[in-house]
Amino acid sequence: MANPLPHLLPAMRFMAIIRTLCLLALVLATPGVHADIVKPALVEISVNTNGSYRVEVRASIEALLTGINARYRDTRDAPTAVAYDELRVLQAGELMSAFEPFKTAFTGTIRLAFDGQPAPLTVTRVEIPEPGYTKIPRISVITLEGQVDRSVESVAWYYPARFGDNAVRVRQIDEHNEKWHWSDWQWLRKDQPSEPFSLTEVFTRQPVTAVIATYLVAGFEHILPKGLDHILFILGIFLLSTHLRPLLWQVTMFTVAHTITLGLSMNGVITLPANIVEPLIALSIAYIGFENIHAKTLHTSRLLLVFGFGLLHGMGFASVLADFGMPDDAFITALISFNVGVELGQLAVISLAFIAIGLWFARKPWYRKVIMVPASAAITLIGLYWTWDRIVI
Repeated sequence: MANPLPHLLPAMRFMAIIRTLCLLALVLATPGVHADIVKPALVEISVNTNGSYRVEVRASIEALLTGINARYRDTRDAPTAVAYDELRVLQAGELMSAFEPFKTAFTGTIRLAFDGQPAPLTVTRVEIPEPGYTKIPRISVITLEGQVDRSVESVAWYYPARFGDNAVRVRQIDEHNEKWHWSDWQWLRKDQPSEPFSLTEVFTRQPVTAVIATYLVAGFEHILPKGLDHILFILGIFLLSTHLRPLLWQVTMFTVAHTITLGLSMNGVITLPANIVEPLIALSIAYIGFENIHAKTLHTSRLLLVFGFGLLHGMGFASVLADFGMPDDAFITALISFNVGVELGQLAVISLAFIAIGLWFARKPWYRKVIMVPASAAITLIGLYWTWDRIVI
């Protein structure tokens, strides 16, 4: 009788690799501290025809104080993660006290320039919400104000990389004639200053191509590399059936669903608080893994399930897009571009999974036992942990 061991060795080796990866995923997904995605600051500069100006910076003061910026995919990756978690649970007054000594460093590092000349920046107000749902970053508003000569013709902004990425727009205000005009957003990364905003004419609109490119990249990056929860959900869809047709059906149902709630949420038609949406998204990940283990084949009910979970994920996408800001005159273009970027990110995840697993192992008789079940179990455990973590305050 032939020795079956040589034929089993590849499967045994691959099983060991899968178990190691699953263990690593669980270790990475279950840290001793909570994790936030590092978000860019949103900056709005208002310049009044009477010579006054106001800058409103919407950012995480906790991240500013602990030096957590765009270098980190989430706060857990930073060496100051523990200090960040200690700050995030402080009451508003306590966090304000911690921020007071930092004001000088903050105003001394950012830069507002009119016609190329730096303008003085004075913090006049800081609005800090109470901790509330601490599973998502607390965004505070730092207001800076001053006076400038009414003859200035341009304004530029600089927000250092040490504080993170940022987006800035400018509003021209003419209170006497009750007129105001917003510029488009400029998205600034890698320590770059803004292009000057003209103050002598009504702002010109961004080309459609620029809007598409900006929001396409934002949607893609929300999946790869930043959307670990969405990545696990897509992998869960992939694992049950690696065949192209049923896989595309599931992805299509997911796409249609999250497109619906993304659009409705961004237009204010529906809204759910993050402390409901985020745990449910985590639970959807856990359930997909659980169903993979118990389902032998792909049923029609799976498509309905994926559609329902897609509705939840769409509301999660909406919270990200709301933080990102939307152009008033190109709302639909930006929304569609972001959604296309998300789809490209999802297709990239599926393509990578197919190249790494489906192409080589999907037709093996031991695929379900050796690959699909252990990987789905890991996804379920991670999803359950995230569900618990996002519920417990």
